[in-house]
Amino acid sequence: VQLQASGGGLVQAGGSLRLSCAASGSIFRINGMGWYRQAPGKQRESVAVIRSGGSTNYVDSVKGRFTISRDNAKNTVYLQMNSLKPEDTAVYYCNMDVWRFGTWVPYWGKGTQVTVSS
Repeated sequence: VQLQASGGGLVQAGGSLRLSCAASGSIFRINGMGWYRQAPGKQRESVAVIRSGGSTNYVDSVKGRFTISRDNAKNTVYLQMNSLKPEDTAVYYCNMDVWRFGTWVPYWGKGTQVTVSS
């Protein structure tokens, strides 16, 4: 199973970006999907998660600005980021819990850089 993230880039403060992450390989079922980020010198943090039933959670700093969604038919998770701030600058990683070997196995994408200029 491989996760491929895309959509990062350089944007001015107040702008928008949409991240995508598609899973490929031997996939029977995916449970939770999520986006995490890691800024230089900081620990990786959970930004947004979406469960198989569609419920979502967001870190407080992005509530009202970011929206996570998923397309189960395409094994893809999205992160719509609006009103971006310089403090959103980080490498963004996608994560999916995939059913394999009789259990849920977490997979990670390689990360995509998001840079917000002031």
